[in-house]
Amino acid sequence: MTAEELLALPPAARAAWLKALRKDKAEALEWDWSFWQRSDQALPPGWWRSCLVMAGRGYGKTRMGAEWVRGLAEADPSARIALVAATLAEARMIMVEGESGLLSIAPPQLRPAYEPSLRRLRWPNGAEATLHGAAEPDSLRGHQHSHGWADEIAKWEKGEAAWDNLMLTLRLGARPQAMATTTPRPVPLVRRLMAEPGVARTGGATQANAANLPRGWLAGLHSVYGQSRLARQELQGELIEDVEGALFPRDLLERARVDAVPELARIVVGVDPPASSGGDACGIVVAGVSGNGRVFVLADASVRGASPEGWARAVAQAAAAWNADRVIAEANQGGDMVIATLRAADVSLPVKKVHASRGKVARAEPVAALFEAGRAFLAGHFAQLEDELAGLCSGGRYEGPGRSPDRADAAVWAVSELVAGVRNGGPRVRVV
Repeated sequence: MTAEELLALPPAARAAWLKALRKDKAEALEWDWSFWQRSDQALPPGWWRSCLVMAGRGYGKTRMGAEWVRGLAEADPSARIALVAATLAEARMIMVEGESGLLSIAPPQLRPAYEPSLRRLRWPNGAEATLHGAAEPDSLRGHQHSHGWADEIAKWEKGEAAWDNLMLTLRLGARPQAMATTTPRPVPLVRRLMAEPGVARTGGATQANAANLPRGWLAGLHSVYGQSRLARQELQGELIEDVEGALFPRDLLERARVDAVPELARIVVGVDPPASSGGDACGIVVAGVSGNGRVFVLADASVRGASPEGWARAVAQAAAAWNADRVIAEANQGGDMVIATLRAADVSLPVKKVHASRGKVARAEPVAALFEAGRAFLAGHFAQLEDELAGLCSGGRYEGPGRSPDRADAAVWAVSELVAGVRNGGPRVRVV
């Protein structure tokens, strides 16, 4: 019987089958990945230099990576393996100590010893793995590895630099290899690996692992997100490229990203208050302008599902943290109420109410032109805000996550306030 056939049995029949096994066979089976892995989790046949496992959330890609590393380490005492996550903390929490991490999946007699101070795992036979954070690509310099497991590469802030440094360390053994496991996002590194010759690829949808997931959780996600762009990416494991007519293509956002910000002449907080308290987000985005007129998006402090007092406090905290000189708040949804709510939260700096006569997408068009002209920049990575910006399309369409691009609209108000030319030729704004 295969694992898939076993999991398809009713719970009572499954328990009876396992109980009928001899004790030693049952104990061995518990740790036998070749039995428990689904057929779609088998790695591509033959030898490959790199393998990209791109799949939906809950598919079991972390388990695939951990079992690959476990197999290498148990078979080869000379194996030296790099474990790279977005941060060192995530490498420890997910790749090592997580439910599908290396400590959890190893049989007791073969479990590696974890030395946190050295960022190292050491197996009983002498094989070793070291932990690294992609946020510091240069931390990989000076190391040598025979293999590398890179987890959730689509969220690495310095993805290509970290990947290149990892690949340059793979110079031990006759056939060095690397595996990347990730939920898809159309970031430069994922696009590169998708197109790179010699990279083996596999993966699938969350549904493939339905037998090991809470039934209600999966059904709930499908009922909420259906066939939306977010569902296709996060559940189906599809790499969703830019939508047709996107005002803020992903490549444009990547080109606009900067690591350093000059001295700023003004800083404002753009606010798009939620239309209701039923789970809508309050867009809160901080932006500043330099003396030469270049605008920088500095922070996304948006909150979802907060009460009026809650999102107003978030605005106050963002303003204080960045020493902002003004709050720009859309007041179409009850202007006086918005002002009163902010005042109650002790927002002591000036609050400008703005009323929009056009939709969110139309207001964003002049701001997109600023990014294209090299006059507006992203001072960091803002995944949720960027997803909303990428969903704004010409013709008034929005094809991003959520019902409304609240974060994107807050950013548009902030940038529009800081650049006089945007208002003059762009959004028709009536200031009260």
